[in-house]
Amino acid sequence: MTNDIEAKAVNVIRGLAMDAPNAARSGHQGTAMALAPLAHVLWTRILRYDANDPNWPDRDRVILSAGHASILLYSMLHLTGYDLTIEDLRQFRQWGSKTPGHPEVGFGTPGIEVTTGPLGQGIANSVGMAVAERFVRATYGSEICDHRIWAICGDGDLSEGVSHEAASLAGHLKLDRLVWIYDDNHITIDGPTDISLGDDVVLRFRGYGWNVIELGEVANDLDAIETGLRSAMANNDAPTLVVLRSHIAYPSERFMDDPEAHGYVLKDDEIAATKAAMGLPPEKTFYVPDDVSEFYLAAGERGAADSAAWQERLDQLDEASLLAWVASQGGTAVPGVELDMPSWEVGEMVATRAASGKCLAAVAEAVPSIIAGGADLTSNTGTTLGISGAQSFNNPAGRQFYFGVREHAMAAIMNGMALHGGVLPVGGTFFVFTDYMRPAVRLAALSEAKVIFVWTHDSVGVGEDGPTHQPVEQLASVRAMPGLTVIRPADATETVGAWQQALHAEGPVGLVLSRQGLPVLAGTDAAEVEFGAYSVVESEDEPDLILIGTGSEVSVCVEAAQELAKHDIDVRVVSMPSWELFALQSEEYREELLPSDIPTLSVEAGSTFGWERWSDASIGIDQFGASAPGEVVLANYGMTAANVVTQAQALLESLDLG
Repeated sequence: MTNDIEAKAVNVIRGLAMDAPNAARSGHQGTAMALAPLAHVLWTRILRYDANDPNWPDRDRVILSAGHASILLYSMLHLTGYDLTIEDLRQFRQWGSKTPGHPEVGFGTPGIEVTTGPLGQGIANSVGMAVAERFVRATYGSEICDHRIWAICGDGDLSEGVSHEAASLAGHLKLDRLVWIYDDNHITIDGPTDISLGDDVVLRFRGYGWNVIELGEVANDLDAIETGLRSAMANNDAPTLVVLRSHIAYPSERFMDDPEAHGYVLKDDEIAATKAAMGLPPEKTFYVPDDVSEFYLAAGERGAADSAAWQERLDQLDEASLLAWVASQGGTAVPGVELDMPSWEVGEMVATRAASGKCLAAVAEAVPSIIAGGADLTSNTGTTLGISGAQSFNNPAGRQFYFGVREHAMAAIMNGMALHGGVLPVGGTFFVFTDYMRPAVRLAALSEAKVIFVWTHDSVGVGEDGPTHQPVEQLASVRAMPGLTVIRPADATETVGAWQQALHAEGPVGLVLSRQGLPVLAGTDAAEVEFGAYSVVESEDEPDLILIGTGSEVSVCVEAAQELAKHDIDVRVVSMPSWELFALQSEEYREELLPSDIPTLSVEAGSTFGWERWSDASIGIDQFGASAPGEVVLANYGMTAANVVTQAQALLESLDLG
């Protein structure tokens, strides 16, 4: 039953929701105002959390997928006792603050579970979190993992295509610990939703296999909201959508149900009038009276006993289970378990996607937190585990994940798994389909989520499928993304090194792998992949020229170097599997490998964009591909030793003439 202090507390949230954007002269007030009662019920009556231990692994997760309403989340974290001060709220959207415009994980703001902003990403992340929760619970028992995943979304989230992909998969998997709360306010930036949206959301989600609870016009009825959320918690056979009809900017007399309220619209006079109507002192900003503060702080402390009891249960695990738990939280191998990585003979022809599959199988034995699969391309991308069966409602400990034809959702779900903890997700698709994944890959990099993207069919060597399936500009585009480590191994040996780097990485890694067989080279070394670039063929004397190759073109460079030697041209061949790792090396190492006074020629079956950073001239493919056998396409685009020899001689001649 609602009491006076709760009614007052809800209005305090609304006051903060108006004041912080007003101080910043930027932000979104209306949604936060309308959802203040929902937030109050969640943080005081429903959620299992400990404000003094924000990273408690068995806490409930709350994702504000409608991230533009971030002040709502920041207000609740401050009020319930997280390390977020009233001054942090005053610094909303300011440089270096802990209260950025949209929630960002990993940047010093406690209680933020994922980075949301682009609509639809947060709810897709929540699906990954629900998978991770179920997997960890099945692996370690409900005494160690037993919580729920809550996500707050709006019309914008449900309009984005990624929401369809993610909701469909969540329903298929029957993720019964997952609850989405749909803020059905009938408003978009452009105007009322009916100008562009006519979906029957209830039928849509029931069609996906979800439970749906329609709360109707109860957005200000705390008891009715609690009843609805507890009904969602009682469902144990499917995810649940709770539909809450709200009114944006309530209780503003002027801007309620106005599309302008989606942004920063309530200024000084309107804020004062709205505060007065709520019984708050109009002249006070960021007003939190003592009784409201005490009420919320008490709510934030209630989970401390649960958190302490959980720690005692964790400490009682046997040594092997505890070691596995710690390893799973870091996505690493269990201490003392050796990685029995595969090896190959020099001269063997092995596609790096096939080599990667063998590496994954070896790694999965030592890293029990790995869940792997593909976007309907599991066997094609070498992401078949062959152990523990498919992840499903009936097999919650399954480590083989079938994402279906859902590249965008796959990447977002992987982010959710990683950020939940206890899972190291591996997901594969053809490299050209990074275009479908890009928003979520970008957020993986921004979030520093430890995920491993396996991108195969890496060049025009794909062949007969033609230009629609032949990546050309994709390498340049993913390399341009800060925080993403891209590794394109030259052969099976370097693929081992690529996997070793992926396991040790603290953020996302993209493995870019060949469809076609590549020769295992004499000069490649798995350990050298760590440096991003190294010499695979060294000249007897100081080199006249350095050839830099990546992936399938390293063997082309090796062959070209042998031919150039017949013309008394000494060549060093450098394999550069990762620009990002090479850039991390000392200036001395980079200068020693690629001396500034020795001409360099890069060779890569993709766009030459960006290669001027490392080479004086480039051989590449700056146009779309063609449909023909892969070796024919590569040859016609100049990815041959003969063309490299010709271009190398031309480069040296031009320098001599200069």
